Amino acid sequence: MQITLIKIRSREEYKMLDRTKVEEVINRIRPTLQRDGGDVELVEITDDNIVKVKLVGACGTCPMSIMTLKGGIEAAMKQAIPAVKAVEAV
Repeated sequence: MQITLIKIRSREEYKMLDRTKVEEVINRIRPTLQRDGGDVELVEITDDNIVKVKLVGACGTCPMSIMTLKGGIEAAMKQAIPAVKAVEAV
């Protein structure tokens, strides 16, 4: 007997993210990054709700950029827009 597991997705997971809302969250985070000489640019929102960003300035070369990305940008994004699955740097 073979059992196949499936993931049941909520309606929220099927929603396409609103680019304007994503940009609003980025704009709230931006001043903090700019104070340290960095910035973030929205590159793409994928069909599976992954937000792709580019870290620029000091953030682009900082050894702590993964902490900024996951602990700062992704956390704020998921809190404001629960449908966001992840934020990735490109």
